[in-house]
Amino acid sequence: MSSSSYYVPATSKWPIIAVLVMGMLAVGAGLMMTQGSGLILLVGGLVGVAWVMYGWFRDVTLESMGGLYDAQMDRSFRQGMAWFIFSEVMFFAAFFGALFYIRVFTLPWLDGEGAKGITALLWPDFVASWPLMNTPDPAVGGPDAIINPWTLPLINTLLLVTSSITLTFSHHALKAQQRLRARNWLILTLVLGGIFLVIQGIEYVHAWTELGLTLQAGIYGATFFLLTGFHGLHVTIGAVILLVLLIRLIKGHFTPEQHFAFEAGAWYWHFVDVVWIGLFLFVYVF
Repeated sequence: MSSSSYYVPATSKWPIIAVLVMGMLAVGAGLMMTQGSGLILLVGGLVGVAWVMYGWFRDVTLESMGGLYDAQMDRSFRQGMAWFIFSEVMFFAAFFGALFYIRVFTLPWLDGEGAKGITALLWPDFVASWPLMNTPDPAVGGPDAIINPWTLPLINTLLLVTSSITLTFSHHALKAQQRLRARNWLILTLVLGGIFLVIQGIEYVHAWTELGLTLQAGIYGATFFLLTGFHGLHVTIGAVILLVLLIRLIKGHFTPEQHFAFEAGAWYWHFVDVVWIGLFLFVYVF
């Protein structure tokens, strides 16, 4: 395409299908959580989302490989990915904000401190502390113990930080047209991400079965699993993205000048790594 051309994508069925399957997924998940039904809708929604992602990304890849995109489309993709990551930043900011509000305001109020310290009348014997091992209401039990941050969480931190480094090496190798090195560094990044997920699974089993640290273990258990669980989901999504990039790299896609899909996947992976550092500090350490 000439530099003055403006590419208008062909009519696509994927947006409307995406709306339908995501609605199915949301309804199914809601029914499962509230009524214990809706499994068919939930599974159908998950399969539908996977199908839409595969088909839509396949079409975009074919258009890119067909030389249909120009500088204007490259800017559009970059802006779109930047806004997507910004939305993910806000997603995790909401959970970190809830954690901050609980620790800095709610617990001290229940202990009689601050502007709303009168709420201490609800549970006069409550003493604020974090991690919250003894909840204000005895009917809601806290965890028996917490995870030592200097064991599995520290190992996972080192794994993710290292994976960002190996992914950067892969990116630089691709820009230097060293495709074999780029592939090998990308494979190592995927291996590190896989080990991270395995270790987090081991940590969850240990916390749930031996430490009494569950979703029902007071506000500490709820915030712990919401933050680390959603992060684990994002690591899984990032690993799928990197796997697709690896397949494309092996197939000969990408050039040193044109490889925004690779860059977008790297942006996402680095974002996930930064979020984990925040989790390690504010969920495990402090």
